[in-house]
Amino acid sequence: MKKKNLVCTSTLLICILCSCGKTQKSSLPVHSVEVTCPSPSCKTVTKSYSGIVREAHEISLGFKTAGQIKYIHVKEGDRVRKGELLAELDDADYKLGVDALQIQYDQLKDEVARTRKLFEQKSVSANDYEKANAGLKQLGIQLQVNKNKLEYTKLYSPTDGYIQSVNFSPAEMVDAGTPLFTFLDVSHLEVNTDLPSSTFKVINNVISYDCRVSSEKESQTYPMDFISISPKADGNQLYQLCLKFKEDPKKRITPGMNIEVCLTVNENTDSTGNFNIPLCSVFKSDGNSCVWVLKEDSTIEKRIITIDSNFSGEKVTVSNGLDGSERIVRAGVNSLLEGEKVTVIEEPEKSNVGGLI
Repeated sequence: MKKKNLVCTSTLLICILCSCGKTQKSSLPVHSVEVTCPSPSCKTVTKSYSGIVREAHEISLGFKTAGQIKYIHVKEGDRVRKGELLAELDDADYKLGVDALQIQYDQLKDEVARTRKLFEQKSVSANDYEKANAGLKQLGIQLQVNKNKLEYTKLYSPTDGYIQSVNFSPAEMVDAGTPLFTFLDVSHLEVNTDLPSSTFKVINNVISYDCRVSSEKESQTYPMDFISISPKADGNQLYQLCLKFKEDPKKRITPGMNIEVCLTVNENTDSTGNFNIPLCSVFKSDGNSCVWVLKEDSTIEKRIITIDSNFSGEKVTVSNGLDGSERIVRAGVNSLLEGEKVTVIEEPEKSNVGGLI
């Protein structure tokens, strides 16, 4: 009897211990972590050259017809807008030409209308009606030509820009196409600079183009877009690079101004397998540098990596141990254990600041 009670007591004690062990294991906290992905390593260097600001085009503006200048509405140095009236010719004779043809056209139009009625009544031949209708069309074209010439007595700005020079004065006679103004098209500004052959060879590795204007008070930097580069070197073995401003610099930049051109060049294009990761994601284990890699089942595994010892800032370069496809834990790495299951904290979208929606 005592032996039987002893067996029951032992069995009960084992059950209690097992129950306690399960409760303790299930009560372990699940860590929430933030993850990140390795980014390809890129070693860059900035090269600076002297450049000069140019207008997009220099245009010689003139009338499309001949005549005597009546008005000039602008002067040298004026900034003008697209479509602004610049100058006018004496248009008296052109108006008379339009009026004379308009009278002839209206008269012939009435005659053609009468001829058409007679043709419908079979009183005139089809040939006579077609001749009258063709004459009306021909006169209509001549009338439109004269109207165009009347419009050509006014000269408008083709785009935004500056009047660099005025070559004639009112009352002077000019022929069609005679340059009345020298016009600077500043619809966009360009920057020209000369590059040595060493930079020309790596022009495809340029990550960004910028221009910098320095003054006594501050230095202003403007992002640029690539336009073209000369494929042929000049007599000094230099290649001309042409850039344009991404945004209108307004009046802060003007044609003829000297400017510093900065090229950011990627010098690490031949290296493979190097990635940048946050410094906070690296921890030490048995003397090795390691990171936690998140697996598909939400568990983590330790990965030994090799990092570049020459680093500064918040990122380190990994030369071995990662292939770039991993998701690694970036925060709280020292409180995690091998094989532990974790919960990933998703980063809020840029449009959802603070994760409020």
